[in-house]
Amino acid sequence: MSDIKSKKILKYLAIIVVAGAAALFLLLLGPPNLLAKSEAPIFCGGCHVMESEFEAWSHAGAHRRKKCVDCHLPNQNMVIHYIWKSIDGMKDVGFFFSGLAPERIRITEHGKKVLQTNCIRCHEATVTMINQERPCWDCHRRIAHTRTGSISTL
Repeated sequence: MSDIKSKKILKYLAIIVVAGAAALFLLLLGPPNLLAKSEAPIFCGGCHVMESEFEAWSHAGAHRRKKCVDCHLPNQNMVIHYIWKSIDGMKDVGFFFSGLAPERIRITEHGKKVLQTNCIRCHEATVTMINQERPCWDCHRRIAHTRTGSISTL
């Protein structure tokens, strides 16, 4: 009797593990095309709190050709990129559906580091001789979505 019971338990445990793995796989990859859709700037601009940032980006000259994730997510490698995409995405979903999304979006300290790293990564050839510790948006004010005015170089 004990042998039959242990086989049943193993069978149910195997079913739970397989179902859990399938659920995890679906959660990680999402429905078809969700990953591609969620990297499109129109997706990011879909929330009312992001409308002004989306509008500023759409008039941002050369950076209009970039996606939000090109600047705002780590791009050292795909694993880190998708880990942070998941973290930021779930945080955004939580804020949005809880009603706690702030009316004015502010970049976090982690976000500032990621943004600076991505600026340097894309413009590596032109920034080799400057202080790379100073945030790029201190001089290039139009890059920040909420600031206006001409690009300053100090």
